[in-house]
Amino acid sequence: MARFAPRLLVLPTPEDAARELRRIAVDSCGIVEMVPKMRTLCIGLSRLECRQANILKQEMLSVGGDAAVARGTVACSIKTTDCILIGTVKQLSRLIQKLKAQPFGLPELAGELNRLLEVSISAPTEWKTSRRLLSLQRPLIMGILNITPDSFSDGGRCFDPDMAYERALQMEAEGADVIDIGGESTRPGATPVSSAEEFNRVIPIIEKLAGVLKCAISVDTWKSDVASRALVAGAEIINDISGFNFDPQMAGVAAANGAGVVLMHTRGTPDNMQQDTVYDDMMGEITASLGASIVRAQEAGVSNSCIAIDPGIGFGKDAAGNMEIIRRLAEFKGIGFPVLTGPSRKSFIGKALRLESSDDRLFGTAAAVALSVSHGSSIIRVHDVRAMRDVADMAHAVMCS
Repeated sequence: MARFAPRLLVLPTPEDAARELRRIAVDSCGIVEMVPKMRTLCIGLSRLECRQANILKQEMLSVGGDAAVARGTVACSIKTTDCILIGTVKQLSRLIQKLKAQPFGLPELAGELNRLLEVSISAPTEWKTSRRLLSLQRPLIMGILNITPDSFSDGGRCFDPDMAYERALQMEAEGADVIDIGGESTRPGATPVSSAEEFNRVIPIIEKLAGVLKCAISVDTWKSDVASRALVAGAEIINDISGFNFDPQMAGVAAANGAGVVLMHTRGTPDNMQQDTVYDDMMGEITASLGASIVRAQEAGVSNSCIAIDPGIGFGKDAAGNMEIIRRLAEFKGIGFPVLTGPSRKSFIGKALRLESSDDRLFGTAAAVALSVSHGSSIIRVHDVRAMRDVADMAHAVMCS
């Protein structure tokens, strides 16, 4: 695991920048000076020794950039400090060269910074599943097929197997690249179901669709036994809301089958995740958690080419947190894997637009999808495939024209 773990920071508004500076205890006068500079590239570092931070500050100033550190860093009156490097790609590249000759482990930081810059400017172009390579040259649309009686938006609508089958065919015709099939609701407050019940809900429909659909099939589950049977039945992607945290066998199942995986961040389980949505550093916690999930997958033998990540909109976050994730979504490009987002019809849209019914959130979802694509999401998980196919493609066309 990386020693310094630098991470990309995307701070699109002065308020975002000021909040991040306050979080690391920058002097109030320094905040006023730093905020205007932070429209360039920002990289966050945690728990540096003061001697390391002071060298970084000096070297960043020498190349025309800057570095924000906590009060007391210069005098070494504090034990450690977080740090934000502020500069252009050119300035940070010059810093990397300078750090190679410095003491205190900073040559190692130079290597980690170089990798971060490389992955931040070169997005993944493919996502590998057990059966194919999915091109990321345009956004992938993952259509939601809930075989549940109690999902927050469409619970019960496709609980009948025949209706589920027809809905899957419809979503493929509407432009879905992946059909994500789940047999357990993960809405806030949802009650878990047994593996046996999940088998009964999803395995027959996966078996029936596997020989008919041309698009990929994903299974939305955190249980390794359900995932294993789903892969045998014809699924090729595991979408695990826990990021391989709930079931220690899941990473091994994915590796043994060469499955594509979506590693999502959540705090808590669906039945309690909305009871604690306060974070000291939400983006940092999500990034660290996803990093740990990636290591868990890699150690089990999952190929990097099979991994996608999901910051978990709606899972253990409040409305403001969900909107911050979308606003700062480009930060996750620094992890180096395709990013999936799933804002479809969720309650933060209802709160922003004062819409109680999830059925009324189509236009709010469209806005969230367009912003997600423009900020770097490669995979969009949605209920309304036909509409969001156009939204995603149009946002992509604008960004790439």
